[in-house]
Amino acid sequence: MKKFGNILWGLVFIVIGVIFACNALEITNINIFFDGWWTMFIIVPCFIGIFKEDEKTGNIIGLIVGVVLLTCCQGYLDFNTAWKLFVPGILIIIGLSFLFRDVIGGKVSSEIKKLNKNKTENNEYCAAFAGQDINFNGQEFNGADLTAVFGGVKCDLKQSIITSDQVINACSVFGGIELYLPENVQVKIKSTPIFGGVTNKNSYTVNNGEHTIYINATCIFGGVEIK
Repeated sequence: MKKFGNILWGLVFIVIGVIFACNALEITNINIFFDGWWTMFIIVPCFIGIFKEDEKTGNIIGLIVGVVLLTCCQGYLDFNTAWKLFVPGILIIIGLSFLFRDVIGGKVSSEIKKLNKNKTENNEYCAAFAGQDINFNGQEFNGADLTAVFGGVKCDLKQSIITSDQVINACSVFGGIELYLPENVQVKIKSTPIFGGVTNKNSYTVNNGEHTIYINATCIFGGVEIK
């Protein structure tokens, strides 16, 4: 999918270049600056992002917003009507993303679902309008549920003991979650980003025999950072 996204970007630049060249040679007279031309800076990246990125919800929302703005600029839809439908539309998309988040994602989603079902411990941590530091030094890690609402959660697993695949369910709403992972694990991510996202700064390379930490993230105007 990511390779296909690069192909789409290449085609976009080629088409734009051909249009400019044909206009310069007076072969065509295509108006690049049509009413609402600026919406293409929203529509095109979001459309390509659907094919290129694993997290699609934010790009779908951006694409819909861009198309609605374009139709308003073209006179097919009134701006006042579009504004009235904006919030309900976003809420519907968010709701659908939650309903189908376990359907989309293939093997990673199925592994996360299985690990959540077979949990042996309930390590639940929540920070609301505050911060919380969690440290598993010298302890066996058996997964965790982390929630940050207008606050921050820092979870340090650098010196923890990991003997099997585990899942971290992370929910960030107008907040932030920092995850510090050990070097001997593989990281796989499934996320539902709503004006937020997951940043993976963990660049360690591991063998196929290492255990996997699955990050199951929901980011609503918030973020999860993996270090």
